[in-house]
Amino acid sequence: MTPLGAKLRAMREARGISLKEMAAALNVSSAYLSALEHGRRGQPTSFLLHRIIAFFNIIWDEAEELQRLAEISDPKVTIDTGGLVPEATELTNRLRDSIGRLEAEDLKFLRDEMVKRASRKR
Repeated sequence: MTPLGAKLRAMREARGISLKEMAAALNVSSAYLSALEHGRRGQPTSFLLHRIIAFFNIIWDEAEELQRLAEISDPKVTIDTGGLVPEATELTNRLRDSIGRLEAEDLKFLRDEMVKRASRKR
């Protein structure tokens, strides 16, 4: 599941809306919407994302959060480490090989640490 998929499902369930109802309102198939929630589909188009925002009738901060989540919810990532230090290539390959074996708390720790360290360099 992607960050966007988890948020969409939580919003839908909190409002008591079925997957089928939401799909019909957005004019997409329930299979597509399910795949989007489960991370088997990539980022939605900006047009669909705006329709989702309108469907939930959300504004400002919540709408921006959905847009931010969409940006970081591509389940098929390609990373080009050409021209970077060797440690970047090693890290990328180790992550590729072990991400499926890491616990959620480990992933959160690694994500938070990377965000913290990357923001120091700005």
